[in-house]
Amino acid sequence: QVQLVESGGGLVQPGGSLRLSCAASGFTLDYYAIGWFRQAPGKEREGVSRISSSDDITYYTDSGKGRFTISRDNAKNTVYLQMNSLKPEDTAVYYCAAGEGVAGPYDYWGQGTQVTVSS
Repeated sequence: QVQLVESGGGLVQPGGSLRLSCAASGFTLDYYAIGWFRQAPGKEREGVSRISSSDDITYYTDSGKGRFTISRDNAKNTVYLQMNSLKPEDTAVYYCAAGEGVAGPYDYWGQGTQVTVSS
């Protein structure tokens, strides 16, 4: 069964850090581009970061540039999103997704993990 499972979300104070994990089962992640997306209440889902499949080129939207780092550990079949200097506006449900290319479409999605940035 193909599955992506996110973890690592939680409540953190502004300026704090979290590392999100996206673990795959049923398929090998390093054959896929992986994207992290987020959706805040009342807002549309937006992309945060992506990593290509073959050469691990990374991409960031303005929302995460300079603060977030995407990486993959093929031995663990897991992709990470390190988030530093978190802001209240980063509060959202974060999803990872796998696709054949960084431009999409993304065929497999996880269930999401909640990130809340609040004092």
